Amino acid sequence: MAETAQSGKPKGRWKKVTRRAFLIGGVTTAGGLAVGVGLLSRAGTGIPEHFAAAGADGAVALNAWVRIEPDGTIALAVPRAEMGQGVHTGLAMLIAEELEVGLDRVTVEHPDMHGVYSNYALPLEAAGLFHAENNPVRWVMAKLIASLPYIGTGGSTSVVDAWKPLRQAGAAARTVLVAAAAGEWGVDPAACRAAGGKVVHPDGRTTLAYAAVARAAAGLSPPSGPELKPASRFRLIGTPQPRVDMVEKVTGDATFGVDVAEPDMLHAAVRHSPVKGGRIVGHDAAAVGGMRGVRGVVEVPGGIAVVADNTWRAFQAAEALPIEVDAAGNDGVSTAAIDRDLRASLDGDPSHVFEAVGDVDAGFDGAARIVEAEYAVPYLAHACMEPMNTTVRLNADGTADVWSPTQSPTVAVWAVAEGTGVDRDAVRAHTTYLGGGFGRRAEKDFVLQAAHVAKAFPGRPVKLTWSREEDMRNDTYRPAARARFRGALDDQGVLLGWDGQLASQSVEFEFGERVLPWGGGDGASAFMNAAGAFRQPYAMPHCRVGHRWRRHAVPVGFWRSVGHSQNAFFLESFVDEMAHAAGKDPFAFRRGLLGDKPRHRAVLDAVARAADWGGETPAGRGRGMALHESFGSIVAEVAEVAVVDGEIRVQRVWCAVDCGVVVNPDTVDAQMQSGIIYGLTAALHGAITLADGRVEQENFPDYEMVRVDTAPRVETVLVPSGDRPGGIGEVALPPIAPAVANAVFAATGQRLRRLPFMLPA
Repeated sequence: MAETAQSGKPKGRWKKVTRRAFLIGGVTTAGGLAVGVGLLSRAGTGIPEHFAAAGADGAVALNAWVRIEPDGTIALAVPRAEMGQGVHTGLAMLIAEELEVGLDRVTVEHPDMHGVYSNYALPLEAAGLFHAENNPVRWVMAKLIASLPYIGTGGSTSVVDAWKPLRQAGAAARTVLVAAAAGEWGVDPAACRAAGGKVVHPDGRTTLAYAAVARAAAGLSPPSGPELKPASRFRLIGTPQPRVDMVEKVTGDATFGVDVAEPDMLHAAVRHSPVKGGRIVGHDAAAVGGMRGVRGVVEVPGGIAVVADNTWRAFQAAEALPIEVDAAGNDGVSTAAIDRDLRASLDGDPSHVFEAVGDVDAGFDGAARIVEAEYAVPYLAHACMEPMNTTVRLNADGTADVWSPTQSPTVAVWAVAEGTGVDRDAVRAHTTYLGGGFGRRAEKDFVLQAAHVAKAFPGRPVKLTWSREEDMRNDTYRPAARARFRGALDDQGVLLGWDGQLASQSVEFEFGERVLPWGGGDGASAFMNAAGAFRQPYAMPHCRVGHRWRRHAVPVGFWRSVGHSQNAFFLESFVDEMAHAAGKDPFAFRRGLLGDKPRHRAVLDAVARAADWGGETPAGRGRGMALHESFGSIVAEVAEVAVVDGEIRVQRVWCAVDCGVVVNPDTVDAQMQSGIIYGLTAALHGAITLADGRVEQENFPDYEMVRVDTAPRVETVLVPSGDRPGGIGEVALPPIAPAVANAVFAATGQRLRRLPFMLPA
């Protein structure tokens, strides 16, 4: 297996131990003792030698996650990518809590790719986690983990996966540290306690610092089931804490992918076929060979790369490179044609039925009123602030190094091995900070291209950077989608049921084709694209939801909240339409359908109170609400909008969230605001359009964002339920579009069923 580090030079290899030795009681390695708990993984065991050896002289690794430095600092191995979501801080809080130290005493580092750091692999139901259909990215990650060790960040799973195992690591380390100190004093360990990075003697005055007893602690057998702190004794968990990465990001010391600077480094830029599904079949390298700084032209998967002595010169030469393109028959692809195909497909039978409850046809036969509506959403780009980039070096000894802002170092290693011919075990991955991910950096295309260029320049690191234009025009987009819903009401306005049909490309199939070892799988199910449209919390006797799988030349992939991003818009817009057709208040209508869902009801009540739903709304404004569950968390939002001169202005958003146990309230609030702004950008502005097979948007002037002067005031209300943590990075996004659409209806009487919103002239 390969290695990964935050930055710096490659470290050493690890010592392999058996899983049995690891689980029964630990095994001594050069750096200390492997704690006898299955931590986040069933795929590997032991303390990686890299982690044990990475600290200062005298540092001691007590398990694969915790290393005690000579100055008493706790080094924590965090294999999850930090892309602004605060995962490094959240996981550091879990360890700090159990080790009884302040967060300022914990440092975070990316460990190597030892199997112990693989994503949690227990079956979803057996692990007591939320249902797979509410977390489609987790479903794919579970498939990955079932077949091979896999390290990745996505699906809002990092804290969910780490909640118990990482606390066990901290508790086990605390237990042996206390036992070691008690042994030195000759007292009962049960009479001692840990506090402030020290073990306290029963007399309450004598103490020993962790660093002073770490070596002795490493020689003790840890408990098989360490006692975790009860919630009543939490000091950090549930309290706002500053980000552990804040200082280095503010000072500019943080290393993102674009910041990587290795000695003797070359720089590359790439050109892709401007036609989706087309390919470059010819180029004139001589035309740019004489340009200043140019070192060569290399064919790479999907395009042509130009190599130069700095990024700007590479960009200029790539732009000037004459290319010949074979459109492969896709030069007639257009947004209008794709939309017609999606709409027509709604008339056909679904490729897969995701929910069938009761007898829908009979339910509609007995209805007093039937409501019908169609909705549509466009392709969307990820528009990460840091464009795609990766640095690769092919070494003389047959190894390779890759520095990448990737959501999956495992995928990065696969890509480098594929592109260079180096064995996977000989690839060392160094994960940098990510300037935004949103699912885009789970792909391998930009890493694979960098590997191909590096192969042409062995011994020299090559950083490949996509220009903003190439990034925008060659994304793996959120798929365009359509939905048709029919709802049935009785003569009292009671919801009898509905029939929903969805149509889109399949993210899971296309991602599988591009990235996964086993290929695309069963794209007809389009599980991820239907997520959030079925098994909704509302009670009704009859319900049917199906999906029609389509193929188009435009590549699609994970986009923040995946299928929930469009299906919440479809679903909650239609619920609102049903409420008005029933002559009922949208809040009361929803609440009446949540009889057996107390958590959902509590969240809905909380947002209604915060927004003073039913109270007086400022003149000229309207309010709308939406409720949605995704990634194990429940979110309700109320949007207040004004329509001025045909423009929708979102003034305020109230957001209530139940994500189970709240680890860091500041992170939850930040992610709620982040998801709302990202989703609001999509609702008001976002659209990737095509004409003649080409993407029409090139840069941010063509792909507008919600900016500071147009961002609404957001108020977050936490509704902690005490359940294990749910996801937080993606869950605020799905409800915002329907909340705004429903608010526009309240203000103007106009129903908006297509994104981005455009009011009739």
